[in-house]
Amino acid sequence: MSDYTITNLDEVADSAAGRGLEFGSARFPREAVGAERTGFAHVTLLPGRHQPFGHRHKEAEEIYFVIAGSGAIKLDDVVHELRAHDIVRLAPSVTRSLRGGPDGMEVIVFGARHGGDGELVDGFWDE
Repeated sequence: MSDYTITNLDEVADSAAGRGLEFGSARFPREAVGAERTGFAHVTLLPGRHQPFGHRHKEAEEIYFVIAGSGAIKLDDVVHELRAHDIVRLAPSVTRSLRGGPDGMEVIVFGARHGGDGELVDGFWDE
């Protein structure tokens, strides 16, 4: 393995499409770039669509950075509106999920990698 890698995000598989999810896209390029201690994702949300589940972690603190657009993030029982360039820091135990606004939303998520510590929460927006 080289001391660096260069990868184009468009060449990373869309995990959402691969699972038949229709909220937008979710790409996790960690393996493609060979990152060992950093986890990150690129998430796009279609206008008015939300991720079909929430999730939380045992150890992984995450940072969400809104690149473009607007939308909302549900944190436990509270929904917060987001706009371009908002930054959200999340402690591991906070259950979270994203929803696209009128023009959709593009988000980068990153933090230290803690493999296998994520827990999905089905029906999170329905609660």
